[in-house]
Amino acid sequence: MNVLVIGCGNLGSKLAEMLYHHGHHVSVVDINENSFSKLSDDFDGLTVVGMPMEIDVLKSAGIEGCDAVAVVTSDDNLNITVSQIAKKFFEVDNIVTRITDTAREQVFSHFGLKTICQTNISCGAIFSALISNFNERQISFGISTISFSARIVDSIFVGRTLDVIPTKNGEIIVGVINEQGHVSLNDIHKKIIINPNDKIIYSRIDD
Repeated sequence: MNVLVIGCGNLGSKLAEMLYHHGHHVSVVDINENSFSKLSDDFDGLTVVGMPMEIDVLKSAGIEGCDAVAVVTSDDNLNITVSQIAKKFFEVDNIVTRITDTAREQVFSHFGLKTICQTNISCGAIFSALISNFNERQISFGISTISFSARIVDSIFVGRTLDVIPTKNGEIIVGVINEQGHVSLNDIHKKIIINPNDKIIYSRIDD
């Protein structure tokens, strides 16, 4: 894909590097030329210095031929403005917008934009690290964040089937991880027997 990344801070530079090393054609725009120093020496994408709200700057970065745009500056207002320009003026369908203000997430979605709220994601991860004794991961789909956690099964359930494991707090059971790290997904047509040291994988919607 041809991908345009707006913003070359810690997030934008890492995203650009990841896209580039996965074989995509990457252009990066930032208002500060020094920001490009965050990119590695082997990054061979296009870098453009300028205000990303300006049409000529976006054209110089190749927006007219890009397949996707990631708008990831630290300024929510700038991000929404650039995203709307990319969508309305250049008719880019695949746009992902970084936001930090949780109150704006629903508002941004009404513009038909895909948003990633780093505040929600970070909050969920920090909350889990503070109070939980099990591993937890969050994945965002649209404007919702889904948490996945794995907990050691209580010994009273060893030898019984997965369908008898209780859930709480809106969780559903996704599957089981055994001692060797192999995952068996929950299947209503298959009875999964719980073994010692198995971990149950749960998921829930956080927001």
